[in-house]
Amino acid sequence: MKHLHLIAAAAITLLASSSAVLAEECNAAGTVGTGGSASVGGTSASSVGTAGACRTDGGTTSSIGSGGSAASIDGKAQSKTHINDSGDKLKAQTKAQAVDQGTFSKSRTKTSTDGSALESTTRTMSHVPGEKPVKNTTRQKIILPEQ
Repeated sequence: MKHLHLIAAAAITLLASSSAVLAEECNAAGTVGTGGSASVGGTSASSVGTAGACRTDGGTTSSIGSGGSAASIDGKAQSKTHINDSGDKLKAQTKAQAVDQGTFSKSRTKTSTDGSALESTTRTMSHVPGEKPVKNTTRQKIILPEQ
């Protein structure tokens, strides 16, 4: 038990002696996000993506997220998400699709940020064989102002 008190005392001393890290205010900030879903027959598919950035005197911090789902009563469904981090650029893509005997629903969202621009686009489509496909596109783009 003495050992535990010694560790707790050392942790408190370390915390008390650490310099406080202060949050910086954003000189420029923005967020984008799009999402969508499609359904027809016994199929449905949805996807969503979001990104944010905060530019401070110390640099730019960015975040990104994406996801999706698909479902089918009697067919096949799949969804997959890929996120790529290449230094100052973040990219995410989610694809979701459900198929049931030629009837299908699909949704795809692409989202990106490079520190100065944020962009997200979602495309959805549903289709029944012999009928015209139903399509929709949602796009959002923000360019952060220069400092």
